[in-house]
Amino acid sequence: MEIIKKYFKDLDAEKLNKLESLDELYRDWNQKINVISRKDIEALEVHHVLHSLALAKIISFRPGTKVLDVGTGGGFPGIPLAILFSEVDFCLVDSIGKKIKVVENIAASLGLSNVRALQTRVENMTEQFDFIVSRAVTAFPDFVALTKGRVRQNGFNALPNGILYLKGGDFNDEISRYGRAITIYHIRDLFQEEYFETKKIIYFQMIQ
Repeated sequence: MEIIKKYFKDLDAEKLNKLESLDELYRDWNQKINVISRKDIEALEVHHVLHSLALAKIISFRPGTKVLDVGTGGGFPGIPLAILFSEVDFCLVDSIGKKIKVVENIAASLGLSNVRALQTRVENMTEQFDFIVSRAVTAFPDFVALTKGRVRQNGFNALPNGILYLKGGDFNDEISRYGRAITIYHIRDLFQEEYFETKKIIYFQMIQ
């Protein structure tokens, strides 16, 4: 995890050890349940862990914040963020049971008491959160529609409550309707690796 240390120099030993454990844990689970492609498992640190942690360069979630990870798959971005922000409550949801099984077991192996994993669809949920995070599970307007009503009022973080969406490519047509409520962060400005050249974070301020 030398690349993680490069960008997050102040992490304590416990958090670094947990992040370093992810490689072995995911390789082991990937042999049982294929949750990450073979190509990506070889680049887990950059393609999954560091990509997830890009959100931590945009916002440092305050203790007590509630974060919902929609379409978490094998646990990204939720698991790496939960390691970093141990006093923040994370709820990781996916409609596929075998993926949630992986998330539950990895969270348990790491002792992440701040992680809940649920097999469900976000449109069936009633609970509210401060932030919703995800890695491009659908077109952005569709994602906004799916998560409508899941962001609560009265935020207490540096950014107002809303969506933090990891997405690549050109999506200007998807976000034009939202105007000033949208901020785009280029991950290439945060991390030097070539993988991030076209990767971005869409921040959508849902609570005015």
